[in-house]
This record gives sequence, structure tokens and C-alpha cells, in this order.
Amino acid sequence: MVTRTPHVLIIGAGTGGLCLAHGLRRAGIGVEVYERHRSRADGLLGYRVGIGPTGSRALRDCLPPELFDIYLATCARSPRYFNVLDQKLRPTASFPLRPDTHPVDTERSVARMTLRQVLLTGLEDVVHFDRTFTRYEQHHDGTVTAHFADGSTATGDLLVAADGTQSAVRRQYLPHAVIRDAGTINIATRIPLTDDTRALLPPAVQRGISLIFGTGGMMGVLHVMEFKWNADGRLKPDVDPADAALLADWPGLRHDSTRDNINLVVWSTARRFPEDVMRRRGSELIQVALDLTANWHPRLRDLLRQADPDSALPIRVSTSEPVPPWHSSTVTLLGDAIHTMTPGRGVGANTALRDANLLRRQLILAAAGEKSLIQAVADYEAVMVPYGFARVADSLARSGTSGDDRMYKPVFGRLALLGARGYFRVTSRVPRLRRKFVDDFYTYRGEED
Repeated sequence: MVTRTPHVLIIGAGTGGLCLAHGLRRAGIGVEVYERHRSRADGLLGYRVGIGPTGSRALRDCLPPELFDIYLATCARSPRYFNVLDQKLRPTASFPLRPDTHPVDTERSVARMTLRQVLLTGLEDVVHFDRTFTRYEQHHDGTVTAHFADGSTATGDLLVAADGTQSAVRRQYLPHAVIRDAGTINIATRIPLTDDTRALLPPAVQRGISLIFGTGGMMGVLHVMEFKWNADGRLKPDVDPADAALLADWPGLRHDSTRDNINLVVWSTARRFPEDVMRRRGSELIQVALDLTANWHPRLRDLLRQADPDSALPIRVSTSEPVPPWHSSTVTLLGDAIHTMTPGRGVGANTALRDANLLRRQLILAAAGEKSLIQAVADYEAVMVPYGFARVADSLARSGTSGDDRMYKPVFGRLALLGARGYFRVTSRVPRLRRKFVDDFYTYRGEED
């Protein structure tokens, strides 16, 4: 049993891994992070993720207070509406959302690359780039050694897999864990926000998150991201002075190319896409999206035509199957490395942050001598595994995320589409149902299950 303060090795500098690193460092627990990307600017990480109360609470608990303030200052303008549209831009429903006056109890719009730069701030001396994990060894003295492709190694008391859906740690530690194809494909695009592209959107769509229920099983989601800096990376003149002071001294902006943009994602069952769609990029991929949305409103198609070709990304949606219990040890996992879930509403990111906060609390107890390190890991896993796979099931049950959804069936698809639109139409018009929907928008990712 480790009787000293444990030293933790984290594989993967993603959202959950970096949040955990901050939390451990603040608690005086030694930590090192190993990332396969070559620099802090690498990786296609510019798309939106919604951080709800659970995620913001974890960040507040783990980050130094001044860095949490920078996190809030770097968020895009928060959505004011959740809209439901048809493919002709006709509104089915619109739900006003909470204002962002509270630092935690709201929905935050965050660019993945920007959040990464925030989380890397202050960890420059413990994050090691260009280190591709290959395998680990567990030793009789309770330590564990990570091996990397360049021949280097690192030894600590606990190895945390935070290396995502294709986790190399999980492949070795839980070889029986199954990641399966959910049966849907997304094409994500990013359109520069200009006067011309803004004019293509109705006001409520400009200020909200919009879910598009198209005919024929084509779905979409659209959100506008506006930051406190302009296209040149300079602070806008109307930025609050307190935020301006924070951002003026924040080094992360130098590494972040994120600018005001419109995220437009279209998706459907995989059989609707060309067989080689996962190999397509740039203008070819945008053309696939245009071909699939031939009956959409001309303004939506104009947006697709103006998308940045370098931003177009095909995503084959994956999901985890529940993993049978395992014996806890000096290796554990968090986020997509253990419970990959379908995209949408930032459930995966918020769950990874929840994992990080829970593991942080358990390791603090171990460092204080209140329990052994293995018991701390076991207590973390006993809570994380049930809620993690509950969120996997929740995300897979959302409309259109599974290729087996009725919406994609030849006959039942129309009825499913009418039913979904009808649900949102009624819910938005009945005050009691509308209030419950908005409350659920924030509590879906809540701490209690």
C-alpha cells in the first residue's frame, strides 16, 4: 500500500485529464500528463461543446480560482434559446434558456480548442507533448510504469487513462471492453461569422442552439459562437473591463485560432452516406452534406457552401457497451476511455469532468491517509461506472443518435418525425411542460442520478 502522497500519471491531455491534473496539483498531489499531439495547438478541436452545471462545477472545484474566471471569460456568448426547426427554417418550438449570470448553473458554449488552451494554462511544466503511449507495466511494489513510442518511460503510483475512445490503456487493461458503431455519421462544418452569414439566420437562431428535424431522416444542429475577441485576435471594444484584464494577460489566446463562427452539423443513419465518406475531406465532404440536404432551405445550404473546407470533419458515431466489473488496481480510466457516448449537448465532456472531480476527491482522501490508494480507486469506480454507462444509454436514446432509430425507417420514419415535432410543439406551448423542459435541459447532466 502506498503510504506517501501518490504520484499520478495521466495519459491524454483532453478535457477530463487536464481538469484532473489541475485538481490534483492544487491538492499537492504530484501529477504528469502525457499527450500524443506534438504541441498545444495540434488537433481539430474547434467545435462547440456545451458545458452544463455539472461540468462547470467540476471546473470550479479543480481549477485555481483565477483560471476558472478565465474559463468563464473565454466562453462564447451563452445561448438564449433552444430552438427546434424543420429543414425549411420554419420554427417548431423555441424555449428561452437561463441567463448566464450564475458562474455554474447555466449552459456555457465553449470551443473545444479554447477550453484546451485554458486547461493547459499553468500546467506547462507537467504536460509532455509528442509522447504516444504504447503499454504499461504494474510492479510488485505497487508502482506502474508507462511506456511510450519514443522509448521513454514514466513511473508513478497510479495510471489514469484519459486517452479517449481509442484508448490504448483500455485496450490493454480491459481488452474485453466493447466500443461499437452506433450506426450514424455526422458531418461537422464551421462557417466564419460575418455580416453576410449572420444575415442568413433568424434572430432566435442567431442567439440559440437549434435542432433541425429534416425530412427523410436528415438531422442537423446549428449554433452561433461569438467570443470576446475579433478576427485578428484582439479584444472587442465592448468587453467587460474585468474580462478584458483577464484575457489581456492570458497566454492561451496566442495558441488559439478560434474565432466567431457558426457550427453546422448534419447527420443521419450511416447508410445514407457514401461508402468512402470517412476518407473525404474539404470541399468533397461539404458537397456530400449539400447532396444530403437538397431540400433544405437555401439559406442553410448557403451556409454549407461558405463553410471553411479545412474545418469539415466526418464523424462515425461510436458508443460503449457496459463493461462487467473488474478488480480495481493501480490503473483506472475516465471519460471516453471507459464510457464513450454519442455526441450531443456535451454529455461526454460533462461526464468526463464529473469523473475528474470525483477521482480528485478520492485521491485527496488517499493522500491524507484516510484510505489506501486502491480503495480510493475502487470507490471512484463504484460510483463512476454506473452513472457513466447510464449517460451512455441516455445519449443513445436521444432522437436520431442511433442508426436503429425509427426516424430512419422507410415507413415509420414519417410518423416518428411527426411525433418528435408534435412533442416539441406541445411542450413549448404548455407553461408547465415548458418549464420542466428547460429545467431538464440543465439537470440532465446533474450530479444526482
